[in-house]
Amino acid sequence: MTHDVIIIGGGPAGLTAARTLLRGGVRDVVVIERNPECGGLPRFCQHPGWGMLDFHRVWRGPRYARALVHAARGATFLTDCAVTAIEPGGIVQVNTPHGAQTMRARAILLATGIRETPRAPRLIGGMRPFGVLNTGAFQELARFGRLPFRTPVVIGSELVAFSALATARHAGARPVALLEEHAHLSVPSVVGHAASWRYRVPVRTATRLVEILGRDRVEGVMVEHRGRQALLPCDSVVLTGCFRPEATLADGNAVRRDLDGTRGPIIDNFYRCDDPQVFAAGNVLRGVEHSGYVAREGRDAARAILRALSGDLPAPTPYVSVRTTGLGYVYPQRLTGVGQTARLFARDSSVARGDLVARDASRRVIARRSGHTLLWPRLDITLTVPDPLDASHVSLERETAEP
Repeated sequence: MTHDVIIIGGGPAGLTAARTLLRGGVRDVVVIERNPECGGLPRFCQHPGWGMLDFHRVWRGPRYARALVHAARGATFLTDCAVTAIEPGGIVQVNTPHGAQTMRARAILLATGIRETPRAPRLIGGMRPFGVLNTGAFQELARFGRLPFRTPVVIGSELVAFSALATARHAGARPVALLEEHAHLSVPSVVGHAASWRYRVPVRTATRLVEILGRDRVEGVMVEHRGRQALLPCDSVVLTGCFRPEATLADGNAVRRDLDGTRGPIIDNFYRCDDPQVFAAGNVLRGVEHSGYVAREGRDAARAILRALSGDLPAPTPYVSVRTTGLGYVYPQRLTGVGQTARLFARDSSVARGDLVARDASRRVIARRSGHTLLWPRLDITLTVPDPLDASHVSLERETAEP
């Protein structure tokens, strides 16, 4: 049996895509989720702030997750199932509670999200006492009322770090501090100040975690600020951020990864991967974005899939390659559909000013916009897709250097 669409991942991107496909008239949509239930990370986040962009409501995480699942009713949900491979021709290999299966679909959407970098690659000194964990584990313990910590230190300043602060306070814990090793927060400074005031937690920038103290349990951390070290007592350390796309399925013949940029799948401006039957959306494309943002990507990818199923998408080749100079990454990495409007999304690796400029292979400027990242490192620019015969590639760059 060949399904219409198989969606790998039951988080905000995957579920929103399922809803969009069903509303678009696709009847046979299968969502494969490795966890016992769909909904993604919001299931574990008891604080409000979810659903604003896609449902125009302000919900707590579990309520938002239930709304996502309810909105995708009509799809077939396969939970506790792990996809082990995506193969050319719309083939998906799946491990289920009943054994291995081979499934087929006219289109596949990869929406597996992200994972946090664990302790070892962060090169943090100290022993390995009980009480060092990432955000997901921390929020899952809090969700089930099993949080054995009362004074955590939160490391990182991406949005998920402030989600961890909110989770801790909701669970009755009193975070000691939020530490960011860089001089600027990863979120707008107003978010950091508001969270510091709301949760009464010091937010310290330019402060690096040097060592975790304690043998059996965490007893404190040694931190460094401007060359001076200090002891900060605490009973746990929550390592947040440093997200990487959960893109192990993008290492096969059907999907390839952008190893030097996003670390996620290489896509074109229609969310299409190397195999034109495979699409990708959500946080698997790059580092973390909030749920409303990835939900919109799931919606847009589903709209592209609807066009593909009806034979209305431009051919995947020839295409124009997209490169970047001086930015952290850019996606999509390919442009197709000559004369159509496309958006490039990028992220700067530092706080900077200056115009964002897209140039063709002859260095001619084909698009320009203000590219300040003083408030937010995410950037985007809209351009018209050039003819591959005239432009072998497009380069996205800043016109001025950092201050």
